[in-house]
Amino acid sequence: MELTRLTKVTTALKANALELAILTGHLLLYPSGMIAARPETDTVGEDGANRRPGTGRPVVLLHGFADNRSVFVLLRRSLVRHGRHPVESFNYSPLTNDLRVAAELLGRHVEELCARTGHHEVDIVGHSLGGLIARHYVQRQGGDARVRTLVMLGTPHSGTTAAPWAGAHPLVRQMRPGSDVLQELAEPTPGCRTRCVSFWSDLDQVMVPVETARLDHPDLRVHNVRVSGIGHLALPVHPTVAAGIREALDADDDTEATEPGAASVA
Repeated sequence: MELTRLTKVTTALKANALELAILTGHLLLYPSGMIAARPETDTVGEDGANRRPGTGRPVVLLHGFADNRSVFVLLRRSLVRHGRHPVESFNYSPLTNDLRVAAELLGRHVEELCARTGHHEVDIVGHSLGGLIARHYVQRQGGDARVRTLVMLGTPHSGTTAAPWAGAHPLVRQMRPGSDVLQELAEPTPGCRTRCVSFWSDLDQVMVPVETARLDHPDLRVHNVRVSGIGHLALPVHPTVAAGIREALDADDDTEATEPGAASVA
C-alpha cells in the first residue's frame, strides 16, 4: 500500500515538473504564435527544405483558451515528418466571447483550405477548448460534411470546474458544467459522419473531474483514449500522444469506437 502511494506521488511530481517545463518553453514561443502562419501551397518547408509529398487529408490544429498556434510546434513537426501535408493552425481571436462564433470562423477556414488544396475533407486536432469549438462546428454547423476525423486533447466535454476565479470570462463560463453550449452539444446529432477520438489524462488538473475529457454521446462514433502520467499542457507536446494522434488520423472508418486500456507515457 505504501509503495503504491509513493509511486502515485512520484508520478504526480514528475507530471507537474513536466508541466512547468512545458509552460516555461511555451511562454517563450507564445509571441511567435500570435503571427498568422503563411498558408501552405507548396512542398517547401518553413526551413526552405523540400518536403516529402504529403498523404491523406489536410490537418487543422486548433488551440485552447488564451493560447495560440505555438502550442502545436512539436505536434505539427511530427505530423509533417510522417507525411502529412498541409498541416495548418487556426488562430481564433483572444477577444472571442462565444465559442460558436469561433466555430463559424473555423468553418470558413476549412472551406478555404479545401478550395485551396482540392481536398473534400480535412482532419482536425483540437486542444482543450479547441475541441469544443470543433465539436460545435461538426455537430451544430454541418461541419461533419468536411471533417473526417476530429481528435480532441483534454477537452471538457461535460464541463470543468477548474479555475473558479476565471469564471468571469464568457468562454470559461461556456466550459462550465451545464452551460448552454454544452447542453447544445449534448443534444441529438443523428447521422453525424465525423469520427471522434478523445484523449484524456488521469493527471490533467485543468479537467475537473478528469473524466470530463471522456466523450460520451449516443449519436457520435467515439474512441476514448486514456493517457496516464502527464498533465494538460503535455497532451499536444508528448511524443507518445503524437504517435496516438497519427494512428487516429490514419485509422479506417471501420475502426471500432471502444475504450482501450491506459496508454502510459510516464
